[in-house]
Amino acid sequence: MSTQVLLLGLLVGFANYMFRYLPLRIRANSTRPAKRGATGVLLDSIGIASICALLVVSSVPEIMHDAQRLVPTLMGFIILGLSYYKTRSIIIPTLLSALGYGLTWKLMMVIAV
Repeated sequence: MSTQVLLLGLLVGFANYMFRYLPLRIRANSTRPAKRGATGVLLDSIGIASICALLVVSSVPEIMHDAQRLVPTLMGFIILGLSYYKTRSIIIPTLLSALGYGLTWKLMMVIAV
């Protein structure tokens, strides 16, 4: 692996981490009470929207190439939506949807054999 690729990966990873960490740190030091307005609701929904967008963009070529991937992908969407609605966090729903996709794919392969 080229050192340039490794350094670029580390730089992008560090920038991504700081982009997510600093707003939380700045807000934690604020003494002003949190007031949720339209902007707050919009920013809170960016997480689930970005995960769904990434899932669509990454799964459409796979579904077009192999139609059997449609059912696991839909299962991932369903699990993502329901678990996000229940937890209002993006971490657990993302992990659960990946697990649901994998288990559905595995079950489909076992049934097909």
